[in-house]
Amino acid sequence: MVFLQLLALVSFLLLLPLLSILFLAKTTTPKKQSTSHPTATILPRSYPLIGSLPAIIANISRRLQWTSDILQISPSATFVLHRPFNNYQVLTANPAVVQHILKTHFHNYGKGDVVNRTLKDFLGHGIFNVDGESWKFQRQVASHEFNTKSLRKFVETVVDTELYDRLIPLLSSAAKSGTILDFQDILQRFAFDNICKIAFGLDPAYLLPSLPQTKFAQAFDDSVNISSRRFSAIIPLFWKIKKLLNVGSEKRLRIAVSEVQEFARNIIREKKQELEQKASLDSIDLLSSFMLAGRDTTSSALTWYFWLLSKNSHVEAAVLEEIEEKSEASVYDEVKDMVYTHASLCESMRFYPPVAADSKEAFADDILPDGTMVKKGTKVTYHIYAMGRSETLWGSDWAEFKPERWLEKEEGEKHWKFAGRDTYTYPVFQAGPRICLGKDMAFLQMKRVVAGVVRRFKVVPVLEEGFEPELLPLLTSKMKGGLPVRIVERGLGGVEL
Repeated sequence: MVFLQLLALVSFLLLLPLLSILFLAKTTTPKKQSTSHPTATILPRSYPLIGSLPAIIANISRRLQWTSDILQISPSATFVLHRPFNNYQVLTANPAVVQHILKTHFHNYGKGDVVNRTLKDFLGHGIFNVDGESWKFQRQVASHEFNTKSLRKFVETVVDTELYDRLIPLLSSAAKSGTILDFQDILQRFAFDNICKIAFGLDPAYLLPSLPQTKFAQAFDDSVNISSRRFSAIIPLFWKIKKLLNVGSEKRLRIAVSEVQEFARNIIREKKQELEQKASLDSIDLLSSFMLAGRDTTSSALTWYFWLLSKNSHVEAAVLEEIEEKSEASVYDEVKDMVYTHASLCESMRFYPPVAADSKEAFADDILPDGTMVKKGTKVTYHIYAMGRSETLWGSDWAEFKPERWLEKEEGEKHWKFAGRDTYTYPVFQAGPRICLGKDMAFLQMKRVVAGVVRRFKVVPVLEEGFEPELLPLLTSKMKGGLPVRIVERGLGGVEL
């Protein structure tokens, strides 16, 4: 009882000044600003003890865009955000700084204690939540899952089976009946079936015509959402108290994680002999990490891609033309050689990266290439979303959806060649030693889905004129409210590009 009273007193003492700060924040709440005019943004003022808390609270509902706008007007594309109680966070959209923390000084920047504690309930000691020898070992054994033979098998068996046996029939049925689908949900189901098949040899059959609701899927979403909200908590002590008391969102997280772990245990029991031969997949923590990466990142990228495609008919026409040119090639080579489609996917992820920002913790004092001082324990966040909107990095036409910026033609050449950007300017798949192992698999899956869907259907969002979907920066980016669409078969109903 004394302990609970002490907790209540601590909460009251924290809430009392917070209420006054909320009042101050309310009086300075910014007007809604255009995302293409960051110059309207003012750098946040910092106060003793509370730092820039009033500005943080005032922009809490648009924190991603707010911090992106700040970086656009920062001379070095790096800004130090003063959080409460002398806690500092370095934000950057500077490729030189990104290279510094992800490669040159990789040894000095890692997940760190804060990230590990925040995600430990959900991801445990899986590959996305550890550093040092544990990460190195998991990285080494997991890399065997992504060789060329595995990629070819992935496309020619797993993805195509799910595409032709489930996704295309479901879309065809929706086109005939006029049913409105949440395309984000459909793509998550598609990706989840795929990752379970390729990684675990298990078919959860989540993409059936009935679109079944499963306890596991809901539990996984809850685990992602609540874990993400821990990161955005202004005062982390609050969620820690709720966890200690097992109340509210923290109680829901405990129940959800228990459901996810039980699902993983069942996989291990059912596939024990096979998984024993795959040292990379023999732990519950790593299974959870694989499911997060395999389900949410590609489905997020494809959701935003189809929305952008619907707004840019000239790009859709060029993608369709390339798809039809490749239709007689073998399956694996078809998707591998779709250069324009590949470029359009890169351009889509420039605007809407599957992971909007990622943070590292400094293990020792350091000085960044732009002169920013970093103290041991400081969180350094490279802002992928902001980098994709940087005029400095992408030119005055950065706001245009323009796949051609990723392509080049030599004089006299007929076909495009892909011209990629360095991974520190475009860290959508991370960079350096921790660069995403599943990058090639992700592109193959996305291009196969695009080829299969665009060849047969036009995906038409059912949104009000001028409506701009909102990006939710969770552990992976989501489209708030999903993407409601009508499916129209090409060649029917007078549909033209």
